[in-house]
Amino acid sequence: MSLTQVSSNKCAGGFQKVFEHESTELRCKMKFAVYLPPKAETGRCPVLYWLSGLTCTEQNFITKAGSQVLAAEHGIIIVAPDTSPRGCNIEGEDESWDFGTGAGFYVDATEDPWKKNYRMYSYITEELPKLINSNFPSDPDRMSVSGHSMGGHGALICALKNPGKYKTVSAFAPICNPVQSPWGQKAFSGYLGSDRDTWQAYDATVLAASYSGPPLDVLIDQGRDDQFLSANQLLPDNLIAVCSEKKIPVVFRLQPGYDHSYFFIYSFMSDHIKHHAKFLNA
Repeated sequence: MSLTQVSSNKCAGGFQKVFEHESTELRCKMKFAVYLPPKAETGRCPVLYWLSGLTCTEQNFITKAGSQVLAAEHGIIIVAPDTSPRGCNIEGEDESWDFGTGAGFYVDATEDPWKKNYRMYSYITEELPKLINSNFPSDPDRMSVSGHSMGGHGALICALKNPGKYKTVSAFAPICNPVQSPWGQKAFSGYLGSDRDTWQAYDATVLAASYSGPPLDVLIDQGRDDQFLSANQLLPDNLIAVCSEKKIPVVFRLQPGYDHSYFFIYSFMSDHIKHHAKFLNA
């Protein structure tokens, strides 16, 4: 599979790059960002996959989160893909900010007209890691996943649906219980249809209730002044209750004064990189 380099910038001793490729899962051209720490020049490094939120591209994280200095220090490659297929000419794909373009929700759609292209779950868990492992000095046995909002939902479901695949998971303000959230209900009804039973395969709270894999340490940061928390879009309490019952270790930190923005993510990114480094470099 051929990659086209879109950009390359020296950063924190390594390189922040963006590539484009033809995706077989999504049947369109996709971009992803990859940070290569200095250590990648001499040996294989673990990979942290970052999943962004609604309306984002691969650019938001690499320009706003401040992850590169810590990734360089801990020798971690960070891969940040786009959030949906682009330019598929599907009727209605650009009508809403929270459905269609920029809002793939990390599911494999089963409904027309979305099911041909909107296969972000398979792209993130299968196609992209194969692409990374065959083109970069990554260690395929050491990967983890993190994300924000819709991407926090994506990170949690990727880890819970694939026991042992990811060494750890963390999230900023994730959509924890999408079957109960207006965002999730809109996306799932469009991508997965009206049968709500099918939605449960992509809901972190539901998945946590039946998780039976190796120990998974979860770190979640949530801004207390997040407008989407008060609008019942995120519902972290539901996930925390299930994890507590199932004895899945979760560090949940409610951060006073912080909102849903990248200013919040930037403020606690170093803690998350350190969390991932602890498990990736163990």
